[in-house]
Amino acid sequence: MFVHSEKFVTEHQGRVNDISIYGQESNQTTWRLAKMNPAIRGIDSSQVKWNTEGSFLNDAHRDLKADYIIANPPFNVSDWGGELLRTDGRWQYGVPPTGNANFGWM
Repeated sequence: MFVHSEKFVTEHQGRVNDISIYGQESNQTTWRLAKMNPAIRGIDSSQVKWNTEGSFLNDAHRDLKADYIIANPPFNVSDWGGELLRTDGRWQYGVPPTGNANFGWM
């Protein structure tokens, strides 16, 4: 997703040095790619965190407010900790089914 990020920013009269990216990944190979892609484009990736628990159980950026969001969630995950999160405040529009986290990403 970051392949065209530098181009997108400059085409919209922005500067790459003025943006910040945040993220987290539970798969180490994917995390390394997520760190590398912005870095080779001169974008700081220090806030892209490796988190083996996943963002539902351990949100590395819980209080973050963002202007734009790019997401590539792990769809069709059945073991996402749904039973532990039934009363989580993030489900203001309804609790995702325990066996499928897809609705949790919306």
